[in-house]
Amino acid sequence: MALPPTVEWLPNEPAVRIVDQTLLPAELKQVCLRTIPAVAEAIKVLRVRGAPAIGCTAAAGIALAAALYPADDMGDLRQHLTTAHEVLAATRPTAVNLFWALERMRRIWLPWAGSVGAVRGALSREAQAILDDDLDRCRAIGRHGAQLIPDGARVLTHCNAGALATAGYGTALGVIRGAVEQGKQVQVWADETRPLLQGARLTAFELAADGIPCTVLCDNMAASLMASGRVDCVVVGTDRIAANGDVANKIGTYGVAVLCRHHGIPFYVAAPFSTVDFALASGREIPIEQRDGDEIGWLGGFARQCVVPEGVQVHNPAFDVTPAELVSAIVTERGVARPPLGDSLRSLAPTEP
Repeated sequence: MALPPTVEWLPNEPAVRIVDQTLLPAELKQVCLRTIPAVAEAIKVLRVRGAPAIGCTAAAGIALAAALYPADDMGDLRQHLTTAHEVLAATRPTAVNLFWALERMRRIWLPWAGSVGAVRGALSREAQAILDDDLDRCRAIGRHGAQLIPDGARVLTHCNAGALATAGYGTALGVIRGAVEQGKQVQVWADETRPLLQGARLTAFELAADGIPCTVLCDNMAASLMASGRVDCVVVGTDRIAANGDVANKIGTYGVAVLCRHHGIPFYVAAPFSTVDFALASGREIPIEQRDGDEIGWLGGFARQCVVPEGVQVHNPAFDVTPAELVSAIVTERGVARPPLGDSLRSLAPTEP
């Protein structure tokens, strides 16, 4: 079964079309977002999620805001887009791709001196370019990362960093797909990823659609699985990489990295280079999103089965930070960064950040 595009920009409607990931795996449904509040809500409640996909959606949201603007005054449009930018930027704080994509769009409309009609076209083309670029980057990540995956590998993943988290193909799952396309046999262990079960609901859904062998396990089973010698490497995505190589990813990733170090298992991170935030010296500076406690208090987050007594407080950080010293390599579209990661990342950067 071929999955539809995770995010699409439809300039002729205009609309941003996404796969509603809150419904998976029970229902595969695309929805059209026709207002900026609808785009912001989709990002915030995880109808669309995954750092690259969030960035793509936000870029398309800015193009949508321009397309919907009724007047021809550039000053008014600039203020309208500034408001849309602020609304979208406030949705999720950790994924740096969101801010990277919004800034890429702002560099077009903020200094624009031409007509409103012309800037609408420029923003529409840029939104599509960001989507196309992301797909190309993920395929390049897959090619670079495939060299790290031996034939017959048993690979553990945490959360979803696949086609559903990007414009298509994926980062961590892109590495796995790249290895499979090279003819390698790969078996995937997918952590369920509490509390919203992205590994069970989304990663397993993608891999089943591709015919790649996949087994779901509870998050707290990873240690015993590694101890039994049935994990050859771990590949995860990331929402932000600090200048020193510390990585923020879905909560629970840090624990997986610690287990890998104890058991001598390579721990790989895959992400487009836009995920690297050279403005942050270390992971201690990465903002960690705190989400609604109901995602834990109600089973599965989206289901309505209460599992925490009423009145009991819930701690629900969406991400944790894995120190660079636990990361074996970071795979980007520009190549593979190896320790010392800070130096390697800078050597791969297109220009000095």
